[in-house]
Amino acid sequence: MKIASALSVCAALLFAATHVSAADLGTKKSMTLAAAKKIAAAAEAEAAKNKWTMVIAVLDDGANLVYLEKMDDTQIGSIDVAVAKAASAIKFKRNTKVFEDALAGGRQAILKLPGAIPVEGGVVFMDGNRVIGAVGISGATSAQDGVVAAAAEAEFKKLQ
Repeated sequence: MKIASALSVCAALLFAATHVSAADLGTKKSMTLAAAKKIAAAAEAEAAKNKWTMVIAVLDDGANLVYLEKMDDTQIGSIDVAVAKAASAIKFKRNTKVFEDALAGGRQAILKLPGAIPVEGGVVFMDGNRVIGAVGISGATSAQDGVVAAAAEAEFKKLQ
């Protein structure tokens, strides 16, 4: 009888320790396709206004591609660059302009950081301290990519 009671207590404790409730999982905002399309549309409008051709990549918090747009006549090399800029922003929780500025200031160690892209155009989207996603822009000069990325960031802020 004592063994059966002990086993019952052990089973109850094991169940309680391994049971996951909705409260344990928490909640978080995530990058949706609808939001990614709105962010990309704002970036495209800014690029078109300036007569720049760009690739616009929107990634989720795990650096997975959610939406990619290549404007007509944009070089295909900018596809990989835009995705890499967004991934860099996510992985380091900072815009790629930070790395560009550090490199320009003589911090060559930036070049050894795996996945760090020291070129403007990658902007991370945050909710407090949590990454929601990022945008990567490539196709023109670094500064022009930054202008288009800023338009994407402004649209993200409207969606929050």
